[in-house]
Amino acid sequence: MEERLSWDDYFMEITKLVANRSTCLRRHVGAVIVRDKRILATGYNGAPKGLRHCSETGCLREKMGVPSGRMQELCRGLHAEQNAIIQSALFGVSIENSQMYTVNQPCVVCAKMIINSGIKRIVYSEPYPDPLAEEMIKEAGIELVNLKEGVKNDL
Repeated sequence: MEERLSWDDYFMEITKLVANRSTCLRRHVGAVIVRDKRILATGYNGAPKGLRHCSETGCLREKMGVPSGRMQELCRGLHAEQNAIIQSALFGVSIENSQMYTVNQPCVVCAKMIINSGIKRIVYSEPYPDPLAEEMIKEAGIELVNLKEGVKNDL
């Protein structure tokens, strides 16, 4: 009999599927917000609703030679974590005491939104070069789990 996926692995697989909707030319990221083993909201990185995608306009960050993890404001797109939080607000779904699954460890802008939204646990599969984000997440008492390091906590 095949081993059943853990809840963390299950939601991370869904997160990776959501990332396939990304319109970013540099990185495809998905985010899924979960509470009580139920998906509350999803998001992927890309331009705001109704605006042209980077595939049409080109990547401003690439044109300017901006390295990953720096000057996030120089981008047409929203991060997947931001879009998931916005979707929950738009549809009136509380995400307090929930968990977020995301392809990449959140940046500092996303970390601040996650902290204020009441998310209590973040599970990611790829690191992101933002030590301030990690410091703030830990200071806020949010559990930060890297699935690639083999640290798994089942719900």
